[in-house]
Amino acid sequence: MYFVVPNICIKRWKIRKKFWDALFRGQRYYDADQKTRDMADEKCKLFRNHIWGEQGICDALKKLKNEDYGKDLELALFQFYVNPLPMELQHLKEIESFRKKEKAIGIPIIINDENFFSKSDGARYHFLKQSILEKLDLLAEVVKKRKLDTNMELLKADTSKVLDTDVKR
Repeated sequence: MYFVVPNICIKRWKIRKKFWDALFRGQRYYDADQKTRDMADEKCKLFRNHIWGEQGICDALKKLKNEDYGKDLELALFQFYVNPLPMELQHLKEIESFRKKEKAIGIPIIINDENFFSKSDGARYHFLKQSILEKLDLLAEVVKKRKLDTNMELLKADTSKVLDTDVKR
């Protein structure tokens, strides 16, 4: 899995081999006091640990390869928005348009205090799993509408399976 984090591209999209990718955008509070900035940084670290940490979902999702599900969709880019600004929320779609040239689609997931940070560790992983599976339903609609060669039933089943078996929570 290849990740794009703010201002840093870890690997270029052209050489990807995995199906899943993730984009992480943590909200920065430049005009806030130091205590607020420290709290925001802690939340971002906590969230990153659930994605890329030792028990994160990233390693489980790395097992899914795009060639196992068809030839038209190569990359599902999960875009995690941590505590997004209201202005950002206004411009987010439930799912982005299919990018034919890249064979990719962006899938935003909102992370905030209500759905993530106020929950227990197990509930956080449950939220991430449920969010990903719900977004796969939206992706299935796009795949069907665009008549893409992608086996969404198998993809959803495999995603659920690896998240259940490989993420120990």
